[in-house]
Amino acid sequence: MHFRQNIFTALFGISLAFMVGSASAETIRIAIGTQDTTINCATGGLMIRELKLLEKYLPHDGKYKDAQYDIQWKNFTSGAPLTNEMVAGKLDIGSMADFPGSFNGAAFQKAGKRSLFIAVLSGSTTGSGNGIVVPKASSVQSLAELKGKTISVPFASTAHGMLLRAVKEQGWDPEKDVNIITQAPEVAGSALQSNKIDAHADFVPFAELFPHRGYARKIFDGSQANAPTLHGSLVDSDYAKKYPEIVVAYLRAAIEADRLMTAEPEKYSELIEKVTGIEAEVSYLFHGPLGLQTRDFTWKPEYRQAVKTSIDTLKAMKRTETDLDANTFIVDDYIRTAFKQSGLDYDAHLKNYAKSPLIAKDALTGKPITDPKRVGQIWVQGEPLVRHYASLETALSEARKLEKSGKKIRTVYAHDRESGLKLLGADAWFVQSKNDISAFLLKASAEAWAKKNNGKVLDFSAAKAVGSV
Repeated sequence: MHFRQNIFTALFGISLAFMVGSASAETIRIAIGTQDTTINCATGGLMIRELKLLEKYLPHDGKYKDAQYDIQWKNFTSGAPLTNEMVAGKLDIGSMADFPGSFNGAAFQKAGKRSLFIAVLSGSTTGSGNGIVVPKASSVQSLAELKGKTISVPFASTAHGMLLRAVKEQGWDPEKDVNIITQAPEVAGSALQSNKIDAHADFVPFAELFPHRGYARKIFDGSQANAPTLHGSLVDSDYAKKYPEIVVAYLRAAIEADRLMTAEPEKYSELIEKVTGIEAEVSYLFHGPLGLQTRDFTWKPEYRQAVKTSIDTLKAMKRTETDLDANTFIVDDYIRTAFKQSGLDYDAHLKNYAKSPLIAKDALTGKPITDPKRVGQIWVQGEPLVRHYASLETALSEARKLEKSGKKIRTVYAHDRESGLKLLGADAWFVQSKNDISAFLLKASAEAWAKKNNGKVLDFSAAKAVGSV
């Protein structure tokens, strides 16, 4: 009897020890879906992965004392397939825009589950980042000239929402007055080069990337539709409930990626180029000081409204029949905790709408730049840092001198005189007037400014030739 009891006790002890050991030495999967080529998501994916920032913040105490982590990364070119894998339980966290993010929430709900929109990564409260381009040789200069034409766009994307809103503001019926077809950006690039489409609408970075590569011209910025847009991060609700500390660790890693990008935008724009092939000049347009979008993790009212608008539009398009409640879909608890643990004030950032500031000295005079509205910038091939100039006239003049001396210029940045949008100089219009040179995204805006100020409209080459006035 004692022998049998001793055996039972021994076996129970072994079993208990095994059970305790397996719980404390649990291997926890952290499967994260990224969109590397959607470069404004870099702080929520590419940079965390490449710099191994998540490992830095994962918990190793309490219930995680003996936990092992299995970090898995998978890259996607759009949000839809990423959502499919999240709903299938193959991914725990993913980054995407407001439109596909809302579709993610609806798909989870349809499957009897929930996902949570836990943070913004980057966005524009006015809509910049989305845009419409036409083939480089096209005579079209504005959206108003596209009535009856074929416009391609990735369906159910944030750019699709922007396009529908812009078409509606023209007073057009999107079913009758324009031919809107679905087309992924990797297909649209070749379609633009072969003039198979009249125009293409897309999200970050394609409305800037295609012009930078020389085969398209931007004619519409999302801010003209005044449709706020964002890219952010979502998590499976069950996963977040089970491992809230891991979700916070992920967001703390994103916050550190943001800090690193702010400190050295050229360096990390180069990293993005190395990983994705997207030119650093385009990434810097977004991530550098005074960029086209702001990296902003807070749920500003405009971003909450963007998600609500996306949900309503998806239902109107009959892409979903699910009644997704944006008020419970968006949660800020995790990002608030991540801010607090990082020593940051979430509410202060929530109120801050400013772009990443330019704190620099004029590359020619050495004097601090005090007025960012008139700034011009040059990225010279072979130089690690962008040169800043207090005035656009000086920047254009210096660009001409640099090229004359044999230097190769990667790009010149200017700012739209009226909207303040950061522009790629080679794709902008300029007006030379008596006292200065101004840049514009749209030719119509440049012509109106020239008429008002007795100026002359110039293209980039002519503006460089003029330089200082």
